[in-house]
Amino acid sequence: MYSKEIGSGNVLVASGTAEANFIALMINLEKNDEVVYMTPNYLQLKHLSKSFGIKLKELPLNRELGWQWNIDDLKKIVTGKTKMIIICNPNNPTGSIMSDDVMNEVVKVAELNDSWILSDEVYRGSELRGIERRSFAGLTEKVIVNGGLSKAYSLPGLRLGWSIGAKEYFQNAWSFHDYTTISVSYLSDWVASKVLEPRRRKAILKRTKYYLEKNAELVLKWSQEVSKLKIDALQATAMTFAKINASISSDNFVYDLRDKFGVLLTVGSWHGLEGYVRIGYGGDYNYIRKVLNRVSTFLEKI
Repeated sequence: MYSKEIGSGNVLVASGTAEANFIALMINLEKNDEVVYMTPNYLQLKHLSKSFGIKLKELPLNRELGWQWNIDDLKKIVTGKTKMIIICNPNNPTGSIMSDDVMNEVVKVAELNDSWILSDEVYRGSELRGIERRSFAGLTEKVIVNGGLSKAYSLPGLRLGWSIGAKEYFQNAWSFHDYTTISVSYLSDWVASKVLEPRRRKAILKRTKYYLEKNAELVLKWSQEVSKLKIDALQATAMTFAKINASISSDNFVYDLRDKFGVLLTVGSWHGLEGYVRIGYGGDYNYIRKVLNRVSTFLEKI
């Protein structure tokens, strides 16, 4: 899964990726510390940072660059005061994958400013039409990579996640973990050990990609038939961040669609970017097709 240099001393097992994220923040950051935060993003780390009094500097992904960071903007926003750079890769909600060039620059900038990198990689393994992309794990000393079984492995009920990083970090992380959940479920741990055996892991991710690629093709074909939503090329995860081409806020779009057609999307501004809605396509093919038909009818009326 990761570099051969990473052993058991570089791993912390957690009750889901959410707990791994929580521990990483609590161990490394104090009130008034500064972090650079990728937007749009999953909201957990943003709101945790705010609740802890951490100073948040948001750096948006650039849609014109294929939902990548602009390197010049990254170099300007990260300073010697930046304690941590928070990343979600593959990204929720855009479904984009950070390019190798951008990853390399993130590592250089982090090392130059002595900043931690916290990379939420819970969607790693869901890449479409390609090989599993490389992880931030092992690229620099001050890096924490969090993952889990809830997304690409389709096993959210196990509540099993992990952190990968330097041994020095885990000396403190394991101690703090004793005051959160102490340990994960024995049954979940045992099942996870079977799931992550190389041959079985490969088979599970192959199944995931089969369904995602089939559904992604459906979504892209549908997007060509509607003018009021713009969907970019799909790369990973089970979602896309669709741009609204109509005079309606993302809040009203989502609420009206929910109330009148029984379809639930998520609001772009919740993820940090107005004018978009997140569409999930990880369900049953025929179910997704019916959902898209409802969305089409809604779009005709706005």
